[in-house]
Amino acid sequence: MWLKRHRRYNVTSNRRRRNKLSVTLCNLGVGATFGESILHDLPRDSTVVTKTTCELLRVEQQDFRLIFEKNKELMNDIITNCRLKNGFGQSMQTTSTVQTNVQQQPSPTKKQLSPDHPNPAAPITEIPSPAMSRMGWALRTLLVSDNTSCLKDRKVGGKFIRKCAPGTELVEWLLNLSPIVHTRTQAAGMWQALLEEGVLCHVAKEQPFKDKCFLYRFKSDEDGTAGGAPTSDDVNHANEHIREALPALLHRGPDATLRMILRKPSHERTQEELELVYEELLHIAALSHLSTSIKRELASIIVFEAHAHAGTVLFNQGDEGRSWYILLKGSVDVVIHGKGTVATLKEGDDFGKLALINDAPRAATIVLKENNCHLLRVDKEHFNRILRDVEANTLRLQEHGKDVLILERVAKQRGYSAFKYTVMSGTPQKMLEHLLETRLGGQAGPNDPFLDDFLLTHIVFMPTPLLIDELAANFHADADIDLRQASEEDQEYFLTSKRRVVQFIQRWVLAVRHAVFDDPLAVEFIEELATDVEAEPALQEEASIIHHVLTQLSRYQEDRQMNATQKWKLPPNGQPICLFSGNTHSKTVIRPDDDIIFRVYCADHTYCTLRFPMATTAEVIKACAADKLQIARLPEDLLLVEVKSSGERVVFKDNDVSLPTALSLNGRIFVSPKDHLDALTPLPEQELPTEAPDVDFEALSTKDVAYHMTLFDWDLFWAVHEYELLYHTFGRHHFNKITSNLDVFIRRFNEIQYWVVTEIVSTTNLTKRMSLVKKFIKLAAFCKEYQNLNAFFAIVMGLSNTAVSRLSMTWDKLPSKFRKLFTEYEALIDPSRNHRAYRMSVGKLQPPVIPFMPLLLKDMTFAHEGNKTSLDGLVNFEKMHMMAQTMRAVRFCRSRHLVLDPPSPKNENEIRNYIRCFRTIDNQRVLNSMSQKVEPRRS
Repeated sequence: MWLKRHRRYNVTSNRRRRNKLSVTLCNLGVGATFGESILHDLPRDSTVVTKTTCELLRVEQQDFRLIFEKNKELMNDIITNCRLKNGFGQSMQTTSTVQTNVQQQPSPTKKQLSPDHPNPAAPITEIPSPAMSRMGWALRTLLVSDNTSCLKDRKVGGKFIRKCAPGTELVEWLLNLSPIVHTRTQAAGMWQALLEEGVLCHVAKEQPFKDKCFLYRFKSDEDGTAGGAPTSDDVNHANEHIREALPALLHRGPDATLRMILRKPSHERTQEELELVYEELLHIAALSHLSTSIKRELASIIVFEAHAHAGTVLFNQGDEGRSWYILLKGSVDVVIHGKGTVATLKEGDDFGKLALINDAPRAATIVLKENNCHLLRVDKEHFNRILRDVEANTLRLQEHGKDVLILERVAKQRGYSAFKYTVMSGTPQKMLEHLLETRLGGQAGPNDPFLDDFLLTHIVFMPTPLLIDELAANFHADADIDLRQASEEDQEYFLTSKRRVVQFIQRWVLAVRHAVFDDPLAVEFIEELATDVEAEPALQEEASIIHHVLTQLSRYQEDRQMNATQKWKLPPNGQPICLFSGNTHSKTVIRPDDDIIFRVYCADHTYCTLRFPMATTAEVIKACAADKLQIARLPEDLLLVEVKSSGERVVFKDNDVSLPTALSLNGRIFVSPKDHLDALTPLPEQELPTEAPDVDFEALSTKDVAYHMTLFDWDLFWAVHEYELLYHTFGRHHFNKITSNLDVFIRRFNEIQYWVVTEIVSTTNLTKRMSLVKKFIKLAAFCKEYQNLNAFFAIVMGLSNTAVSRLSMTWDKLPSKFRKLFTEYEALIDPSRNHRAYRMSVGKLQPPVIPFMPLLLKDMTFAHEGNKTSLDGLVNFEKMHMMAQTMRAVRFCRSRHLVLDPPSPKNENEIRNYIRCFRTIDNQRVLNSMSQKVEPRRS
């Protein structure tokens, strides 16, 4: 309502349960508004009493909502400005808090807090943390000390506001303050992090931080505790603190932005914000089993909830189930009457869903175990609606009374312009049939991943022999039919089937490249198919396609003949596989039939030298080694084991392959009777550094080293086939396939990481050690510049290793510029929230990129372990889609060739030899001991 003219209203609060005392909070004059709570169906939280004769303008709830939806930003500005003019420093909801304080009502020690409409501008902690308070002080000090800054006393609608600034100008000021803040989105997130801790606030307490012309001020200015003008010492201290602590605030920004979005009502979330929430939901373990469409639905209705105090009861046993919860931060106790605490749930766990599904009372009481717990909440009405919608949008195809294909209607905004349905699950044969009928022949849209998902993952649920049999059956569907007697419609159907099979082969070769040509059955089928296609006059276009495929096959076979059987050697001193003898040219792929020479030891450290193809099983190696070492035991009584430098033992399965490449940096292969496993000990040289060229790293140009490292690492990354990620995730033994190229690339990451640690703790001179740390930070910077993120992570993780991070004298001596840079890099590799900082950074890059491979493997494992491969006898294709997404990320990273401007040719050969084989110790105990020697622990 708006007061049109005449007189005034009194706004009062009445606590009816305890007493009848009313408190007048304010008077409203002409032009004032009240009653905006109808927008969100909130109950009236104050009584409005006419003080004199009044005339009003009234807007009904339905009309008000319609106007608001069409003009959200304008209406927000109108409401905010009206409140400022009326002296309404707080919204009606905030006024309720004031009323409680006036009445001095005691609050219970345990209470149930589930706000249905949380205020997105409200802080999530009652008292700011010391770090955020200090950051707020430093930022305010610099703003106030700058006479040209945006923080000024302003008169807004007749009301005087001290030291406030528009959000747009605060964002611009922060962008100019530090080069580490690159975008307006980052700056806005950093201010939001301060706002949600209560360090900053919107002048009317209604808006989260927005890069718009809303006014904000520091809490200390609002409550009058800011003090006088800052001194020069204050400004110096503030500048120093900003340099040290700003990266931490930058790191908190994305989380704060996400929480702000999740605290908004569903209808206020923009499409861009929904996409950000959806990306976050993809990495929550409790949601991993849900379909993509359900996660997209959840993105619009899932809300953030925070509770400040341990002991708060979220809900009680026997209560009606109203919400499903997921723990983002903190922990809760599950308490059952008569049993006490039966479980403690931690970050990533969910609870409360069963009561919603069964429409039953709560089976337990949930009590917060820690202060400041953060949760995600899905309310019952939304939960049930999503389940209904999913079932309504699901199409089930049955044969003989059983489901054979389950399809789901596709939302338009997902970009599937050509299809109404996408595959959720099905039998392998039915999915292939559906694919041939709907995704080939020009029907496939650019954004439809079904065909690509199938091609990248079919080896999991439809091995190549079965796939070829089905393709052959589709191509020869007319084998038992006299085409002369068939109708034109039938003849066209058979021709279309043949065309689609040929097109499938073309897309298959394009998607997985040489993996098709490495399979003898696939090659034989392609050659037979070419003969049949050429015999069909109506398939001239398809004959051209299959001829092109045969040309690719011929070139590949010629290349293979030139590099027939390669020989590799695993040196006894443990240096990386990439240095195996006879292979110095780039982009050399390790193949299953390549020979490898390696040693196998027994308990007394005697050994034999063996030569086998890479694809040889552990069972064969074990039997041969036992025979050569004269271990008189039956094969079933023996084990083949890796003994690491730390003494850890890893037992190989009999059907494991590519064992030598799977070893850790200083690992060795042992054969042992089962009852003598405990007697296996590392060789003495396993605790020593691996052999490497004798080169002074400090004398080399850092940029030149980064350049040659990137070229070398790119060649290793290029050799990894996407299928190897599947072999690694499901287990090599399930496919009888090697993962040697992936093993080498992972080994390279570990080698760089431990090289950094080894070099630093081996340097006894303090000044040289500090200089070495500085050089490694510079090396990380150049690797990041070259988009060699695998090496960048390895270097930063090496510098973060406990043996290095404890060297306080070294770090204290390091110039502040490099300490600040390293802090930024630590924030980028921070694993919290599933490496969100890294994901956001790498998402902005264009290929070529050398990605952080351990995280890609983690994503594959997450998808595998969090989702069943088969559901009710059908292939869970949603799981295949998740895995194919990660495999496509690998493909995208190398979709362009690596081209770098070469540095000076000085020391080129020396650097190349050096970066191929680093000196490393991978025993953490030894590294810690060396660290203690160079810098003994202070008493």
